[in-house]
Amino acid sequence: MMFPKKVKFRKWHTMRRNPKSPKVATRGITVAFGSHGLRAMTEARVRSNQIESARKVIARSLGKTGKLWVRIFPDKPFTQKPPEVKLGKGKGDPVGYEVQVWPGRVLFEVDGVTDEVAVKSLVSAAKKLPLKAKVVSRTH
Repeated sequence: MMFPKKVKFRKWHTMRRNPKSPKVATRGITVAFGSHGLRAMTEARVRSNQIESARKVIARSLGKTGKLWVRIFPDKPFTQKPPEVKLGKGKGDPVGYEVQVWPGRVLFEVDGVTDEVAVKSLVSAAKKLPLKAKVVSRTH
């Protein structure tokens, strides 16, 4: 599982935003390393265990010849209160890390395998993530 070595603050704010203003990614939107990539179509908070699960699915289907790049990193801590705790008892304890993903962001990239294997592995990885995604190929 991926998580930062150190964070400046133990607990972050929740990041509220105006639902009427469309937010799209401006960085990490092109396939830069591999031949095929998995691009997010909706926004979501992706947790580190979901990233690891998708990474394992891709790595298993690529075999030894394929190369994989993970283009997102979970650096935002999220908290959770224990069950049956009443309101007004403060914020919960940090339980893991997540990353905020906006539409257009490339999450994973693969190279070194055929087009069919690359598309199949990325589609199966998209099922492990809490967002809608599509497979894109590199344009030269």
